[in-house]
Amino acid sequence: MASRGELLYPESDRVFLEPYLPPPDRQVKDAGVPFVTLTFATSLDSALSLAPGVQTALSGPQSKAMTHYLRCRHDAIMVGVGTAIADNPSLNCRIQGVGGYGGEGLVGQPRPVVVDPLGRWQLTSETKILKLAKEGRGKAPWILTTKTPDSENARLLEEVGGCYIVLGSRTGASEERPSMTWLDMLRAIGTRGIGSIMVEGGGVIINSLLSAENAEHISSVIVTIAPTWLGQGGVVVSPPRTEGSSLPVARLRKTKWQQLGDDVVLCGSLGA
Repeated sequence: MASRGELLYPESDRVFLEPYLPPPDRQVKDAGVPFVTLTFATSLDSALSLAPGVQTALSGPQSKAMTHYLRCRHDAIMVGVGTAIADNPSLNCRIQGVGGYGGEGLVGQPRPVVVDPLGRWQLTSETKILKLAKEGRGKAPWILTTKTPDSENARLLEEVGGCYIVLGSRTGASEERPSMTWLDMLRAIGTRGIGSIMVEGGGVIINSLLSAENAEHISSVIVTIAPTWLGQGGVVVSPPRTEGSSLPVARLRKTKWQQLGDDVVLCGSLGA
C-alpha cells in the first residue's frame, strides 16, 4: 500500500482478470446498454453482510486492491440506496496512478451511480462521495430515481457536478422489487456515455440483476469468496427463481479461479 491511501495491484495478478473485463474502447452495445460486470465479496454461506444495514468487511487487502483495480477499468460503478445509506461508501478508485491518486484530473475514476427509486438517500456535506468529488479524488454521483428530487439534495449534488436521472416507475413496484427496470436504468446511463459499469451491491440489487428476467444483461461475474461463515440472518446472494420453474436461475461458464491471500476469486460469464 502506498501513501495517501493509494493501493497497489501487481501486473502479474491483472492478467487473470483480462478476459472478463470490458474491451478497451468501452463502446455501448447495440442494445444501447453498457458492458455489465457483476462483482461482490461473499462469505462461504453466500452472505454479503451479517444483517441488513450492517457494514461487514469480508475482503482481504489483496482482493480489496483488486476491486479498486476493477473500478479503474470501468466507466461507472453502481450500488443500491441501501448500501449508500448503510456504508456511506467512497465509490472511487484508489489504485496508484489514477486521477486524484498520482494521476491527472479524474482519469481512471469511475462514475458512481446510486439506484434510489423512492428518493431515500439524504445527502449532507459529510457524504463521502460528495467530499471526494470536491477534493478531486472521485467523480460526482448520478442518482437514478422515480421521485422528484429533494431541493437540498439536488443543490448539494449539482454543486459537485452530479445529477439526478428521473425514470418512469413500472407497474407493481415495491421496496423489495426495484421500481425501475434494469433495461431502462442501463439505457439511461448508456446514452450518457457510459460504456461499462460494475455493479457492486447490495443484496437487493445483486439478486434482482441475477434473476431470470435480468441476468441476460450481465457480461461477466467476478466474485471474491472469503474463508468465513457469517451465519443465519445475513444478507445473502440468492436470486428469485421463476415461478413454477425447477431449473437453476443461472450458471456461470468459462470459469477461472485465483487465490489472493486467504480469499479466492471466481470469474465467469453467463453467456454462451
